[in-house]
Amino acid sequence: MADSVTRAGDRHATTAILDYVNRVHAAHDAGLARAFEVPDGIPAIQISPSDGKLIELLLRLVRAAKVVEVGTLVGYSAIHLARALAPGGHLWSIEYEPRHAEVARANLAAAGFADRATVLVGAGRDVLPTLAPHAPFDAVFIDADKGNYPHYAQWALDHLRPGGLVLGDNAYLFGELLEDSARGRAMRAFHELVAAHCDSVCATTPEGLVIGVKR
Repeated sequence: MADSVTRAGDRHATTAILDYVNRVHAAHDAGLARAFEVPDGIPAIQISPSDGKLIELLLRLVRAAKVVEVGTLVGYSAIHLARALAPGGHLWSIEYEPRHAEVARANLAAAGFADRATVLVGAGRDVLPTLAPHAPFDAVFIDADKGNYPHYAQWALDHLRPGGLVLGDNAYLFGELLEDSARGRAMRAFHELVAAHCDSVCATTPEGLVIGVKR
C-alpha cells in the first residue's frame, strides 16, 4: 500500500504543479534568484525553492539566532537561513570547494547578508570543531558529503541547545537509502541517530528532509 501511495504522489507532483507552488509560496527576490543560477562548472544541486522556504520557516519558528550549515555550494540555502535569523543572529556555513565559497560570499553580499553570514572553507569534519566556542546553536542544516552525515549529526546533537533543530537534506539518498553500501549504511545511521535523540520526522519532500528537535 505504501509503495502505491508513493507512486500516486509522484504522479500528482508534476513539473507544472511544482512550478506553480514554488511561484506562489516561495517566489524569489533578486538575491535568491541570483544565487539559484549556478555558474558554469559548478553542479546545480541546490535545494528547491520550496525546500529552502520550508527550512527558513522552521528556523523562524524556533527563533534561531546561531545557525551552522554544512555544505554551502553557492549560497542559495545560506540566504534562506540568513533571512530567518533573529536580530543579531549569525550563520556559519562550511564549504569544501574554495571556488564555490567565493561565489557564495558574493551571493550573500548581494543579498545583503555579508554582515551576518560567514563562509568557511574546508572539510566539515575539520571546520566544525573550530565553531564549538560559539555553541550552543539553535539549528544545524546538513547538506554535504553523505558518508559523513552521522558525524555531522553527532556534532550537531552535541552542540545544539535543547529544542534546537537538526536538519538533513537528501535523506532518501537518491533512492539508495536501503542499499547495502557504505553510503546507505551511513545515511541509515544518520536517520537512527537523529531519531534516538530528537523528536523527529523525515518529511516527504522530493529528496527527503530529516527534521529533528533535540530533546
